[in-house]
Amino acid sequence: MGLIEADTTLTNVGNGKSIKVKGLVDTGATLTVLPREIANSLGVSAKSSATVMTAGGPVGIDVSNIEIEISGKKEIVRIAISDVIDRVLIGVTTLEILGFAVDPVTNQLKESMYLLY
Repeated sequence: MGLIEADTTLTNVGNGKSIKVKGLVDTGATLTVLPREIANSLGVSAKSSATVMTAGGPVGIDVSNIEIEISGKKEIVRIAISDVIDRVLIGVTTLEILGFAVDPVTNQLKESMYLLY
């Protein structure tokens, strides 16, 4: 499977600031990840902190919420704010909340049904 990028709009619902970016879909990531520089430019502040597992071991991150829009679907989702990652990564929970799945044949996002059980 190749890289999948998605045109993504990130909005801080508290102050209305938004930015359009190409988000890299990362099905190995639970949360969507914003570089701290982008979070700061949007005025997104940490609501809490957490320890997450990375390929290099456990790392502390800040956690917050943001409105994310991909292909006309938008929802408020939990995000990680990273001092290490230098681009927006779209995690699997965001994909599921928006109703998307990765199609490994076409390397694109496709609409998906929610699973209730």
